[in-house]
Amino acid sequence: MPKPSHRENIIAAGLRVMFRAGYNGSSVRDIVAEAGVPQGSFTNHFRSKEGFAQAVLDHYFANVRGLVREALDDAALTPRQRLRRYLDIITTRLEADHWARGCLIGDLSLEASGQSEALRAQLGAIFEEWRAPFTTCIAEAQAAGEIAATFEATDLAEFLLASWQGAILRMKVERRPAPLERFKRIAFDTVFKEAPR
Repeated sequence: MPKPSHRENIIAAGLRVMFRAGYNGSSVRDIVAEAGVPQGSFTNHFRSKEGFAQAVLDHYFANVRGLVREALDDAALTPRQRLRRYLDIITTRLEADHWARGCLIGDLSLEASGQSEALRAQLGAIFEEWRAPFTTCIAEAQAAGEIAATFEATDLAEFLLASWQGAILRMKVERRPAPLERFKRIAFDTVFKEAPR
């Protein structure tokens, strides 16, 4: 009978450790201790800490994709409302962590993209994939006359995600939701302001 795989348990534990200690501060010893498995289990599944971080990032982004679908595929809302819904869903998630934990994609972009070409390339691909459904939603809002078409939908999607990441970083520093709410208020009163009918 084959031994049970600890891979998913190690990835989940690694996500928790990386949120607490960052990429550089997360040792294999810390990760296996969090997972409650022997150190050999880590090396059975991952060739390096970099490869492990890539697996954690894939796991995390799979969850993000689900949240994007939950908000942007909601046909009961207008496209502009869907954009706001996504930000509100993320705000609720961040509140559950008492404003102390941000976004792993943003965290690794700051910490690891300068150290690991593999992680930098993976993060670039993630941002490109992440942007696509927002571009589509914004284009729908523009086509419906819901928001102005002054800027290209792709540029607005980039602006939304990059600025939101900045607001999340500031939230982590302040340990309060004010930066998130400020961003939403200003963005939806200016760039994503409802077009006059």
